[in-house]
Amino acid sequence: MARNSFWKGYLRLSLVTASVSLTPATTESEKVRFHVLNRATKNRVESRYIDSVTHKKVADKDQVKGFPKGEDDYVLLEDDEIEGVGLESTRTIDISTFVPRDSIDWIWYDKPHFLVPEDKVGAEAFCVIREAMTRKNVVGIARLVLYRRERAVLLVPNGKGIVLWTLHYGEDVREAIAELDVKAKGDKAEMTALAKLVEKDKGAWSPTLVQDPVQKKIKAFIKSRQKKDGKPATKARAPVKSSGNVINIMDALKKSLQQEKSG
Repeated sequence: MARNSFWKGYLRLSLVTASVSLTPATTESEKVRFHVLNRATKNRVESRYIDSVTHKKVADKDQVKGFPKGEDDYVLLEDDEIEGVGLESTRTIDISTFVPRDSIDWIWYDKPHFLVPEDKVGAEAFCVIREAMTRKNVVGIARLVLYRRERAVLLVPNGKGIVLWTLHYGEDVREAIAELDVKAKGDKAEMTALAKLVEKDKGAWSPTLVQDPVQKKIKAFIKSRQKKDGKPATKARAPVKSSGNVINIMDALKKSLQQEKSG
């Protein structure tokens, strides 16, 4: 299926420039979406901006962004003023820095996009940039305006193309040392037993492993409702009962292994 590019511009490294286009690598087109309706009339409900005091609708031309500087006191900023603070060019991916490919932790990665040359003239320059990064085993860092926001982006050579990742900013990422610094250690017997379970369940990666079962159930439910009228028969979800006992890790591992052997 052909993908529609949502951004076109240029990829530049020093004096080497290539015409490129960008396409999101992920999609939510298959996700079930609902409209909010008026239960009585079945008409769609509209979302509108209203004045918090007068409760009157505010027209688009009268809406302005404001930064609070005190109680009920704001600095007003127009859209063109905010845009003027950003990049001089919003259509050029100018690679400014290279870092080792494996030096950026996964937590900084945001959204992936496919970056491809837009024409035959730019294809050669595109390949030169990609191969230069591949040979040096580095990735490029640049800045780009996407989704109405200036973003740091990461360019990663991938096969015959380049994957462009938007990155989280420094203030967006929490320090993970405290949360991940777990002191507890398992003994050898527990590790051996658990390793057997891991080995048994080891398999090859497949996209089917990360399919959304809830979306499938919702689609099936909607399909069944389309075939019949009336109110749906709802099932009450059974409350989760607690046994009140904490199972020992080794006992649980032994029981799991016994079940595997008997199976």
